[in-house]
Amino acid sequence: MSTFLLYIARAGLYLSLFYAFYLLVMRRTTFFRLNRVLLLLGSYLCLVLPMIRLRTVTSAINVSGLTMVAAEAGEPETATAAFPWWELVLALYIAGALVTLAVFAVSSWKMGRLMAKGEETQREGCRLVLLDQDIPSFSWGRRVVMSRKDLEENPAIFTHERMHVECRHSLDLLLFLPFQILFWWNPLVWITREELRLLHEYQADEGVIRKGIDATQYQLLLVRKAVGDQRFTLASGFQHAKLKNRIAMMFKPTSSGWMRWSYLALIPVLILVMYACNNPKKNKKAQEPAGYQVTVTDEPAAVAETQEGEAVEFSVIETKPGFNGGDANEFAVWVNSNLKYPEQAKADNAQGRVMVQFTIGADGTVRDAKILRGVREDLDAEALRVISASPKWTPGYNADGKAVPVTFNMPIVYKLK
Repeated sequence: MSTFLLYIARAGLYLSLFYAFYLLVMRRTTFFRLNRVLLLLGSYLCLVLPMIRLRTVTSAINVSGLTMVAAEAGEPETATAAFPWWELVLALYIAGALVTLAVFAVSSWKMGRLMAKGEETQREGCRLVLLDQDIPSFSWGRRVVMSRKDLEENPAIFTHERMHVECRHSLDLLLFLPFQILFWWNPLVWITREELRLLHEYQADEGVIRKGIDATQYQLLLVRKAVGDQRFTLASGFQHAKLKNRIAMMFKPTSSGWMRWSYLALIPVLILVMYACNNPKKNKKAQEPAGYQVTVTDEPAAVAETQEGEAVEFSVIETKPGFNGGDANEFAVWVNSNLKYPEQAKADNAQGRVMVQFTIGADGTVRDAKILRGVREDLDAEALRVISASPKWTPGYNADGKAVPVTFNMPIVYKLK
């Protein structure tokens, strides 16, 4: 589960950078169709970028072993269960996604119920749904929904909504829906969704004026129809908000073609973030600073076992397992905080080094814990108890990006004052 949340966090970072670039640079131009395409393609590209592994070379693990000191005599530590932070965060994330999906479902249901009340006819390549009641006009799919009064008195409204249908703006909103559900927690996603709808209005307004409708009269119509509720957040409507922006965009001169080249400035920024977000590749000849580390020791070498039965040395695994958002050092701290020195072992002045071997499965669960070298039964049993109670890890991945079981050895030193 933590792997999924880390992926969502990384993808959210890429989306935030991309949307910030759009808000600062792209939305100022009059390339409405190009901006639509790039906004959607860029969003889906941000879902792929966290899976691309760009790596740099740093120092590798090359020390004598990992050593932890258990609770000393006179200072016993009680074993406490780690709070399931990942499970709590995941539950909150799922709840937010379900609420977002429910809002979409309710909006769709209301829109469908309203359409069912109207009289539907075929007109100029779209389905026109006419209602006797006075409602804000909107379009969804191939349907244009509006009141009979607006159709008779303001035919430009129908032209505007028909432009939404011709440009397939509803498809854009559906393609953007997964980002609302997956990244509901990111305010830039909601801001960009509104910018996408505003972009649709720009394009529809431009299409209306190109049809020969007088721009001044059309702008006056926008002002007159600006008062009213936005009934459906899902659909494209004539009375879209930010009226001032729409009118200003009609007067804005066409952007220079050279402005398109400014979009390329985003590429080096994304590449730098990709390097920053990826773990470094290890250089076997280098040394790492001392501390809690998973290492190649004088014990049998740790290996990663793939589903095909092949064995790969632990030191050359492309991506090592992680624990609680960190590396194996975090697990060493967790184990040390949960170990309890057996009372009888303290009374007998028993000390020594226990070597435990365990496997982190492809799903992140710890299994197959066993003693490779023990001291005495109670010390060995306490080490196995704590290791076996480990929360889930982030699994290790091979060079192909596939999660594989990883088996390695952990020495635990029991020491008394």
